[in-house]
Amino acid sequence: MNNKEKMIELDGAIGEGGGQILRSALTLSMITGQAFRINNIRANRPKPGLMRQHLVAVQAAAQICNAEIGDAGIGAQLLEFVPQKIKGGDYQFAIGSAGSCTLVLQTVLPALLFADKESNIRISGGTHNPMAPPVQFLQRAYGKVLEKMGASIDIQLKRFGFYPAGGGEVLAQIQPCSQLRQISLMERGERESAFAESFIAGVAANVAKRELECVGNGMGWDESQLLVRGLPAEQGPGNVLLLTLEYQHVTEVFCAFGEKMLRAEAVAKNAIQQARHYLASGAAVGEYLADQLMLPMALAGGGKFTTSQISEHAKTNAAVIKKFLPVDISFAENGSCHTCTISNQ
Repeated sequence: MNNKEKMIELDGAIGEGGGQILRSALTLSMITGQAFRINNIRANRPKPGLMRQHLVAVQAAAQICNAEIGDAGIGAQLLEFVPQKIKGGDYQFAIGSAGSCTLVLQTVLPALLFADKESNIRISGGTHNPMAPPVQFLQRAYGKVLEKMGASIDIQLKRFGFYPAGGGEVLAQIQPCSQLRQISLMERGERESAFAESFIAGVAANVAKRELECVGNGMGWDESQLLVRGLPAEQGPGNVLLLTLEYQHVTEVFCAFGEKMLRAEAVAKNAIQQARHYLASGAAVGEYLADQLMLPMALAGGGKFTTSQISEHAKTNAAVIKKFLPVDISFAENGSCHTCTISNQ
């Protein structure tokens, strides 16, 4: 491959050692034009190397910027990625399993903001599984922040895809954005709405009712805030409980999944605990949104936010971002929450 001597070298075993290292590297490589080599891909996972969803993310990124990727395949722990210019247009990617559509979309979406024209992406696979953010998180939480930064995106969930069957479908329309705006998310602002949704497909209706009853009791919400969302049985079996908190400046989405041998009350308790932790912190954004905000803020040249928790995932992501962009990313404790500051060097 060309430009090997200029490649950014990454160790996939650093920090939490998961797929986020690869995904952030792909995004930033596409945008900056810098080639990279990554060893020890997902070294800290039970099944190291590229899984199906990671390989599709690599292939999607390569197609969008006509990159050289060598012999990338399932289980590979080494990847070299040499990008060319980002091309907008119509793209279709099939994961072929319950592998996450949202993680593939999060890999290519920021890059397509820097494309030469509008892009339309169709991704099929898993839309709701415990190891990835649900589509509603991208629509309501991540998407709201990107729009504040000047991006114009539209994400549509066409069909749910639960683990292990998959079969879901997500569409995204992305307009070019020459420069993202710097923003500061230090406070949530006034609460505008709060509601819970229990989505069920091929699962008894009383599961949703029990989950929502627990949420009502645990959060002090009334019936108008507790919504059963029945889905066609062929999209299941599956169950996901979503708690959405909409504020003036930010929206947060917390989720918990129904599983075999797991009581509906336990699912509800999981979601309630996440929401309560966020509420008690007083922070603007929760742990998972914090992880995803650093990259677009770094692309904007700076930004600042308060968060309920700085995860190992976030620290690892910050280390990767700093390999590609001339930014400083600092974390500071601020009473019951933390402050993350991104600034140009």
